[in-house]
Amino acid sequence: MSCLMVERCGEISFDSPDQNAKCVRMLGDARVRGQTGVLSERRGSYPFIDFRLLNNSTLSGEIGTKKKVKRLLSFQRYFHASRLLRGIVPQASLYLLDEDYLGQARHMLSKVGMWDFDIFLFDRLTNGNSLVTLLCHLFNVHGLIHHFQLDMVTLHRFLVMVQEDYHSQNPYHNAVHAADVTQAMHCYLREPKLANFLTPSDIMLGLLAAAAHDVDHPGVNQPFLIKTKHHLASLYQNVSVLENHHWRSMIGMLRESRLLAHLPKEVTQDIEQQLGSLILATDINRQNEFLIRLKSHLDNQDLRLEDAQDRHFMLQIALKCADICNPCRLWDLSKQWSERVCEEFYRQGDLEQKFELEISPLCNQQKDTIPSIQIGFMTYIVEPLFERWAQFTGDTPLSENMLNHLRRNKAKWRSLLHKQHSSSRSNDHSGQVTGSQEQTLNEEETP
Repeated sequence: MSCLMVERCGEISFDSPDQNAKCVRMLGDARVRGQTGVLSERRGSYPFIDFRLLNNSTLSGEIGTKKKVKRLLSFQRYFHASRLLRGIVPQASLYLLDEDYLGQARHMLSKVGMWDFDIFLFDRLTNGNSLVTLLCHLFNVHGLIHHFQLDMVTLHRFLVMVQEDYHSQNPYHNAVHAADVTQAMHCYLREPKLANFLTPSDIMLGLLAAAAHDVDHPGVNQPFLIKTKHHLASLYQNVSVLENHHWRSMIGMLRESRLLAHLPKEVTQDIEQQLGSLILATDINRQNEFLIRLKSHLDNQDLRLEDAQDRHFMLQIALKCADICNPCRLWDLSKQWSERVCEEFYRQGDLEQKFELEISPLCNQQKDTIPSIQIGFMTYIVEPLFERWAQFTGDTPLSENMLNHLRRNKAKWRSLLHKQHSSSRSNDHSGQVTGSQEQTLNEEETP
């Protein structure tokens, strides 16, 4: 029996229509168990949520019904698969195979270890291929291609798959965010306290996990998936829903690309499991769990980085830091990321309001301002983690630089929040903000 399968979730063609139908039914289950026993997700099975369908379903009174979910899932699979079938490798990124980088992009890569690296500029210089370009460069810099005997064409194909499975319509959770997290991870892997003990496997795991930690993110959070009875929430029983999806999607792409197929089975098993452990650690709901454990290690001074288990734990902490490092960047970069993530929150809030769902915390544009969201995020999430990270690294120049940016950025957001409150009180008295007042606020907002 011969089967022609177009790569990247392609078409299926048998000689017999019955065989076609049977194979399509088999592909209906998005979970594929490989030889390792780890469930992976077939690419294209769980794409972003098509809100037009949600709208139509709501109007017809079918939201939450099994019939609606089945039809929605079926259409999403078709929609996403057709999007991916446009081509295996975008023509714009082929130049990467010959390292024919543009002059400015090449110059930026020479400074990829600097904390002021502008990922937005780099993404423009690489024509939207920042993640692929960055990973190809870092794999070469760290000697991973030689150490693991990776095929460059296969590596490039795999990275393109990862980059394309991020949704560019997401203001925040897109491939540029993944590239930014990967660049930050590279910086953390170079910290002497950690770098002196890392193996090539540790480095590859850290970079791969950073690159794919949010792959196929739908642009809404876990509570939204749960209260809309999304199939992913059911699949993962409402626990680390998105993180599980990112991990299993990553495993699916590794297997489809066969990037590590030449390695021994036990090695690939270990890589898949450790990737899962790293990506699952980015679940913000587990923040206190990791903070308490890190504090205990630091207070007891019992971290032994010669031990693979302790090294892996610090890789988890490094990835968590990289994932939320935006407030520790230069103000111009940090402010862009803040606006992007809040825009994504507000989109979810507008959607919830439109369909008469309870608006999730931080998603109400009328009540949750960008400065207030950022101040709370910095105070309760970012500062505790990065203060402990600095304690671990020993107050290196990078850690001091990040904490200084964090303090300055928080002060700027406090100033902007104060101006908003003053403007609001003035508005209550006068009924409107004058043109000169608005101009003054805009000018003062610029650092």
